[in-house]
Amino acid sequence: MESTGVILPPKPDPTKAGPGAVVRQVPMNQELIAWVETVARLTQPHIVHWCSGTDEEAERIIELMLRDGSAEKLDALIHPNSYYVRSHVSDVERSSTRTFICSLSEDDAGPSNNWMDPVFMRDQMAHLFNGCMQGRVMYVVPYLLGPPGSPAARVGVQVTDSPYVVANLRLMNRIGRVALEHFGNQTGFVKGIHSVGTLDPEQRYVCHFPEENLIVSMNTNYGSDAMLPKKCHALRLASVQARLRIASVMARDEGWLAEHMMIICVTSPDGVRTFIAGAFPASCGKTNLAMLLPPDADLAAGWKVEVIGDDIAWMHFGDDGRLYAVNSEAGFFGVATGTSSASNPNGMETLRSNTIFTNVAMTEERSVWWEGLDGDVPEFCADWTGQRWEPECGRSAAHSNSRFTVPAANCPTLSDEWDNPQGVPISAIIFGGRRTTTMPLVYEAFNWQHGTYLGATLTSELPATVAGTVGPLKFDPMAMQPFCGYHMADYWQHWLNMGRRPGADMPKIYHVNWFRKDWGDRYLWPGFRENMRVLKWIVDRTRGRGDANETAIGMIPKSQCLGLSDFGWTKEFMHELLAVKTDEWYKEVDRREEFLSRFSTKLPRELLDENDALRKRIQNAHLHSRYANQ
Repeated sequence: MESTGVILPPKPDPTKAGPGAVVRQVPMNQELIAWVETVARLTQPHIVHWCSGTDEEAERIIELMLRDGSAEKLDALIHPNSYYVRSHVSDVERSSTRTFICSLSEDDAGPSNNWMDPVFMRDQMAHLFNGCMQGRVMYVVPYLLGPPGSPAARVGVQVTDSPYVVANLRLMNRIGRVALEHFGNQTGFVKGIHSVGTLDPEQRYVCHFPEENLIVSMNTNYGSDAMLPKKCHALRLASVQARLRIASVMARDEGWLAEHMMIICVTSPDGVRTFIAGAFPASCGKTNLAMLLPPDADLAAGWKVEVIGDDIAWMHFGDDGRLYAVNSEAGFFGVATGTSSASNPNGMETLRSNTIFTNVAMTEERSVWWEGLDGDVPEFCADWTGQRWEPECGRSAAHSNSRFTVPAANCPTLSDEWDNPQGVPISAIIFGGRRTTTMPLVYEAFNWQHGTYLGATLTSELPATVAGTVGPLKFDPMAMQPFCGYHMADYWQHWLNMGRRPGADMPKIYHVNWFRKDWGDRYLWPGFRENMRVLKWIVDRTRGRGDANETAIGMIPKSQCLGLSDFGWTKEFMHELLAVKTDEWYKEVDRREEFLSRFSTKLPRELLDENDALRKRIQNAHLHSRYANQ
């Protein structure tokens, strides 16, 4: 560690290198050093520490957290090298109302983002950050997003006074010297400033200054609001050499996509690999699908599903005109509550070691517990607030947004392609929402434009307040509503333009819904491992196989393609799972039209055309059905 007056990145020590190691001089980026000095003068830390990313450094940071009581060590036999952390009760989830895009023009932010004047907000942040790190360590964390050596990779730097954030960043990202080596002398990289501050929720801010190469986060220690590479950089911002712009803006200008998507590899019995990306709003099964374990019969037949990434996909065109995706992260930051061997067996195996658990419950045996976990409910434990918890107390033991942070290397189904510098070719993109009515299990878009429309009008139901009722619908376009850093209509236009690129060979696009219910409020689809049936049909479709019926909304699989008869269901039950009910779809089209109208000044005409075309197809289907029943 260095004093505030000596703020230089560490150089490799030849005496500590392993046998045969190649010791290289870490580039000394002058813009980076000067910026860190500027931040140190403003925040006035006691010590400035440049993170190296080594195991020894991680151990020291964890030891600091154990000594000050901000972390607890879990039982080494149950969860080796794993730790438990509680958040302040006011700081347990993303602060969407306190997240701002501070672009020069309010119109650039668009109606889906909170905008704040950048001059005003800069003054506000300067006031809050003035001297905020007195008596604290300022950690400088250079990070690399994307596989080392990848042309798609980006670098950034975060300064923070939170050891918890540093510990999580190390699990989630490639930090330290590997990042510094990628910095070289480039300018315009993403710069992030974060401080725990006083955790005052009234003074909590997560601000993005796209024209100033800057992310600023104050008075929070929560996940993606404090770990700035995750959502702030990987989705809202991107750095490119001489300048920084909004991430999706850079993607637009350069002809690539920065998306809130999982990436998986599905291997068929004949050894062919099919790479699929997928976007799902919260609580719709994205992580479970990314780590899916196929049914035993499929495993025996030679089917395999491997994960490349569970949250972020950066997709660039390859020389062959296909979209190639890389995962910008090196770890998983997932929701613990509800995770079990039934919902995500590979996820449970991933969490056995080297994990930071946040806001779950802790048992007397110094293990973790949450609602939905396998096994017996503990007679008592310490809940996420530290209070004694018993099953009869009426409170949840774990917070509904309890989290785990774990390196990707822990996952037993991690693909050997997960860090391929060139990325993997995407054959299909899946959009999925939580809908108890209307949406069939799966359907395929007619083409890229129609698929863009499906993504733009993606909806999911919020929890119902009354049992047996349907919760309100929320539009979450491409599952990017909270993360698209510029005008959503411009984002949709970029999607459309991608499909018009000369020579482009675009992925097929699908919509899935695991949550449709029958008349008795029971889920029609068993889900979890059985979702493999849908993946197999999608794989077949990308390979020119798999039967489908053309309907008003898209191509729907024939029931035999999903093997639905295996369940012993009646024809009526199977029909209900895949049915397109015109009365429900009339309402759906109206809802979509109303939503799209919010973006009228910039809305691509093609999306309105798709909505009008859907309405006409629904009308024709209704007339056909009526005449057929006469």
